[in-house]
Order: sequence, then C-alpha cells, then structure tokens
Amino acid sequence: MAVHPEGTPCWADAMFPDLDGAKSFYGDVLGWTFGESSSEFGDYTQAYADGKAVAAVVPPMPGQEGHSAWCLYLASPDAAATAAKIRENGGETLMDPMEVGEFGTMLLARDPSGVVFGVWQAGSHEGFESQGVPGAFCWAEVFTREPEKSDAFFSAVFPYRMVKMEDDAVDFRMFNLGDKTVMGRMKMGDEFPPEVPPHMNVYFTVADCDAAVAKATERGAILRFGPMTMPFGRFAALTDPQGAAFSVIDVNTTEGEVPKTSPVS
Repeated sequence: MAVHPEGTPCWADAMFPDLDGAKSFYGDVLGWTFGESSSEFGDYTQAYADGKAVAAVVPPMPGQEGHSAWCLYLASPDAAATAAKIRENGGETLMDPMEVGEFGTMLLARDPSGVVFGVWQAGSHEGFESQGVPGAFCWAEVFTREPEKSDAFFSAVFPYRMVKMEDDAVDFRMFNLGDKTVMGRMKMGDEFPPEVPPHMNVYFTVADCDAAVAKATERGAILRFGPMTMPFGRFAALTDPQGAAFSVIDVNTTEGEVPKTSPVS
C-alpha cells in the first residue's frame, strides 16, 4: 500500500477513560474487533473491520484525563516541516513531533479557529488499511465557527485546492488533492449549542444507518442529527457514551442530485 499523499486523512484514534466500555460500544455499533493492547505505547489498541486496521482506542495518560474525542490524522511526508507550517500560519502545536517507535511520527495541533487534529508521518504504520467499507472511516469535515480562518490555514499548511458548494443555505467547502476530494468544511451555525467546540467530524461507514443509530442509542449514545438521506448517503451524527462525537453513513442509500460546486480562487 502506498503512503497516503500529503493532506490525506490517514488515521483516527480516540482516548477513552473506560477503554473496555469503548471497545464494547464500537464493537457492537461498528462491528470492530480489537488487537492486543500495546503496553509499550500506553495500551494503544488497534481496531479492525474485517481483519483490517481502521482506527485505535487508548486510555488517557496520567494528567490527560478529559473529554473523549476522535482525532483525525492528516498525512505528511515530514512532520517537523508541517509543524513549522502550522505555527507560521496561525495554528499551534499541542504536541510537537514525536517518534512512535518504528511506526511513524505524530504531532497534535489546533487550527486558528480551535479545531484539533493530528499529523502522521508514516513509518511501518501507513494508516488506514481499509476505507469506505462497513466499520471503516470514509469521510471527515472540519466543523468551525470561523470558516475564513480554517480555510486559509488548511490550504496554506497542506496542498489543498478548495471548491465551494453552490447552495445559499449552507456554507460548505471541500478540500481537494488533485482531482480527489479528501475532506469537507462546514460552518457551525446557531444550530450548534455554544458548548460544542469546533472539531473534526469523523464518519464511519455502516451497512444500515438506522440500524447503527438504534444500536448506538440503545447502548447509551445520544443522537444529535438525522438519520437523513442526501446525495452522498444516509447519515446520522452521534455522541458516544463517553462524550466523543462521530457520524455514521450508509453510502449506498442516496437521494437527490449531487450539488454543483465551483472553485475558490
């Protein structure tokens, strides 16, 4: 498998105080199985869909206890150079580039609008082994209240070309690498309560959105939006029992025309 091009979403993980609870929940909702915890790396535990690595869960390190959240990592050929670009363009590094054994180098950062994300320079671990199939990652969106800041930042740090959706009702842009769309950006409006911070919204694929929502809410998740069918699939936004937001999407159930887009100069 080739290393992901720079700026491509390439991995996702989350910190959970109740690791066994998280494994049980996502095992039920997304069908994940889990590998052995790596004690050398803080009990980092990979999740698998159909035998392929799709994400990871980890308990908080002492002093890191806090709100659980999914972290999306964007690929970089040089984490140190990306860290410099992040700082030069008004972002901040929350964790400077750190080698993770032979697996690769990671850093954590925050954009000028408050969106936290990760950067991954692949070593032996190149990221997602599977995408777009049930249980696997398939899409992500930057959710921000200050889209101008996020747009300028991400397109300066990564080689994105932006296009906007021609819809007066919603402020939505897409980040393209070449002719491939890799990520979206949504302006958070008044429908988002003030306590919901800007964040990276991660979508996992499911075979049946309604069934996944029913299973998730039965297990203590809160349904935030949907299920709703759009031209890209039927999706819903949820918060898991430990407070981590995520979305599920059935990409095979679609409705309506794909909206027109135009380049952003």
